Amino acid sequence: MSKYLYLVFFLACSMPAVSQEISGEALLQKTIAYHDPQNVWPSFNGKFQISSDSPEGGSRINDITLDLPQQYFALTTSTDGVKAEQIVDKGKCHFSLNGSTQLSEEDMTSHRLSCERANTMKNYYTYLYGLPMKLSDPGTLIDPKVGRRNFKGKEYLVLKVKYEEGVGKDIWYFYFNPKSYALEVYQFYHDETKNDGEYILLSGTENAFGIKMPKSRAWYLNKDNKYLGTDVLVKVTSL
Repeated sequence: MSKYLYLVFFLACSMPAVSQEISGEALLQKTIAYHDPQNVWPSFNGKFQISSDSPEGGSRINDITLDLPQQYFALTTSTDGVKAEQIVDKGKCHFSLNGSTQLSEEDMTSHRLSCERANTMKNYYTYLYGLPMKLSDPGTLIDPKVGRRNFKGKEYLVLKVKYEEGVGKDIWYFYFNPKSYALEVYQFYHDETKNDGEYILLSGTENAFGIKMPKSRAWYLNKDNKYLGTDVLVKVTSL
């Protein structure tokens, strides 16, 4: 009997760490602790400069101001010598072209300026640059079971995320370094059965007032790995 118990104990100790499950919520807390150890994100107040390059769209520079406590967002895009600014200030929208706020309907249409789009861009940049902290927002449905997956030749802990109706429709997968819990890849599907959507490879680190933000984001299509473009976080400064 003692030999049998010893064998069971030996086999249990020899099993890989995968048997020691971590819950989805526990993984989320660990990755937030890695990326935002001082809990800076809720009071974030700063400026980003982002360089975006794509095979079809060329290059552009985006300057973003984000003041979460004051509910203020501004996006200034410089393309072909034209500087377009979109502002959402406590829900109110403001626009300008090369500093002028006197815009015609043609100006608004040709430069895709609207309150709906300004809010879309606010949500887009706040979400992406607020990850993984944004995964603790209300309406986020964290799968309690953490997966393990090999992606592009590397092993990851994978967190599946859905959203309540009215918050979001896409299915997201977040890939974390199993040792540091750093977020290194994320992926989304509109309809997973069609293998649509995109995946984003993160690389490098930019220190944003204590938050570890990815320096570079390279975007690809899920269905055929087509390269879509890369966003580079050039710098982060305080207001």
